[in-house]
Formats: sequence, C-alpha cells, structure tokens
Amino acid sequence: MDRAKIFTAEGLLLLLLLSAAQATRCSPCSCEPLANVWGGWTMDCRFIGLKDIPPLIPNTKNLYLQNNSLTTVPSGALDHLNLKEVDFSNNPWHCDCSILYLKKWLEDFSPAALAKVTCATPVSVKGKALSQLNGNELEGCRKPLPIKCLDFFWRDIALICMAVIAFISTLFLLQRAKKLASKAGRKPHSFEVPLLQDHDLESQKSK
Repeated sequence: MDRAKIFTAEGLLLLLLLSAAQATRCSPCSCEPLANVWGGWTMDCRFIGLKDIPPLIPNTKNLYLQNNSLTTVPSGALDHLNLKEVDFSNNPWHCDCSILYLKKWLEDFSPAALAKVTCATPVSVKGKALSQLNGNELEGCRKPLPIKCLDFFWRDIALICMAVIAFISTLFLLQRAKKLASKAGRKPHSFEVPLLQDHDLESQKSK
C-alpha cells in the first residue's frame, strides 16, 4: 500500500514537472493538452500584445493568434507544424511582399482563415482582405509590365522612317548646293566685265 502511494506520488510529481516545463515553453501563451487519441496541444496566444510570432511547441494542433499586434510572419515559421486549426484575425498586418509567405501558406491550409486576415498598412491596401490581393498589388512585389513585341515593332518602324527622311533631306540639300555652286562657277563676276571691255578696246586700237 505504501509502495503504491509512493508510485502515485512520483507519478503526480512527474506530471507536475512536465506541466511546469510545458507552461514555460508556452510562455507568453497558454497551452492545453487535447483530449483525443492523437494528443497534441492548443496554443492560446490571444489578447497578449504579441508583435512577433512566439516560439511554437511541437505537436501544436490549434493555434490562436488573433487580437494581437502582429504585422508579418517570417518565412518558414509555420512549415514544421501539423496544425488543425489557426486564427490570425484582428492583427494590423503590413501587406508588403513579406506577407506573401503567410498568404500562400493559408491558401493551402485554410482559405477560411485567410479570409479573416485584413491589411492595416500600407495605405494603398488598408482595409482590404489579404485573400483579394495578388503579388503585383503588394508593395515591393510589383514587377514592370511586359512590353509587347508589337510596341518594339512600331517604335523601330518610326525610327527607320525618321532616318530615311533625314537621309533624303540631306541628299536633296547636297544636290541643291552643288547646282548653286555650278551656276556660280559659270557666271562671270561683276568686277571682271569692265576689264574685259577695256581689253577689247585696246585690241581694236592696236589694229
């Protein structure tokens, strides 16, 4: 009988130690074991002013992070968990490119939970559900719009036409300049005419 009491006391003490250790690991959240055949834990982290994702214990099944001050979730933070239920609602999420990890993770895990995630910043997406935004609408993820090949074609055609017009204009100006130079070469200068007349008169007198 005494031996049974000792075993019971040791078991109780061990349970208390395990519970204390688990409570320490859950801090600042509270953890409760699930009463089912598979076991697991519920991490309740609501209303405690969290600004970052807390350390998540293995075998967490239910994770409640609503009503905190979370703005983003680091990439890979949820990959090692085998969750059954999550809630990320009522947090001031900053919906820039870094939120894509949470968006894609929730798309695969729970579209219903994703629908509850609402953006608080930046101003351009304030009040919008994260589920309604695509990558180009998230700050830092926007990609330049692709330029169509047809745009390049018409641009090149315009440049070629301008080059042809400039070439033809240059040829025209050169030919006109040559004609003017040729005419100027054939026409005697005005100061040469009296000299020629005087030379003719002198030739007639000498005869």
